[in-house]
Amino acid sequence: MAPSPTLIVIYTPALEACRAFYASLGLDLRGERHGTGPAHYAAVLGDGAVFELYPSSPRRTTGALRLGFTVDPGLAIDGTTLTPGRHLFHDPDGRTVEVHVPPS
Repeated sequence: MAPSPTLIVIYTPALEACRAFYASLGLDLRGERHGTGPAHYAAVLGDGAVFELYPSSPRRTTGALRLGFTVDPGLAIDGTTLTPGRHLFHDPDGRTVEVHVPPS
């Protein structure tokens, strides 16, 4: 069996802006807090993996990272409906996010 990701955690100084960006891709990000830990957002992806956004701190930062997501045809980002194919965006922290829209 090939490994598959089960958890992706991004630490960001722009928590709310990143939440809005990733929510625009269709991620159902919900607020969470575990015990005395920081408030953050989490979404369960289609394959069961968990995607989380945490506020960064001096000890916890996420550096260069490139992410890719397949989204539903017809998704609109910033008022523009995406056509089938590959689209590149940048999240509020400057990370490249590749969005693949399959043919409908």
